[in-house]
Amino acid sequence: MKIEDINKIIRELWTLTYKGRDINNIALVSGAESSGGTKAARSYNYRVVMTKGNTQLDMRGRCSAGQRVLASIVIRLALAETFCLNCGVMALDEPTTNLDYENKRGLAVALAQIIANRAAQHNFQLVCITHDE
Repeated sequence: MKIEDINKIIRELWTLTYKGRDINNIALVSGAESSGGTKAARSYNYRVVMTKGNTQLDMRGRCSAGQRVLASIVIRLALAETFCLNCGVMALDEPTTNLDYENKRGLAVALAQIIANRAAQHNFQLVCITHDE
């Protein structure tokens, strides 16, 4: 199932990038999963949840601007890694907005890993537009 693949990549990237200690992990959860729905009852409404200890909470309204930005980037990278493996260009516009130094560094490590994983792909390019030094 694709959502499991996406969440696996999200977990890996979140672990690499997020340097805070208050959120262990993030994941995408569909409305069907959260309401105990069956496989036949499909839902296309997804929400982002964070894990703190053993508790899952909606991220909406409970995290900082930097955490929201980082979660958004991690989710987009996971979607790209799942659905766009043969795409030649990945562009990130101001991906470090509202991130502190440690999380910027973590994002750089995650991007370096994606570049290394895609090294055999002859047409892959990563374009990162930022005003950071």
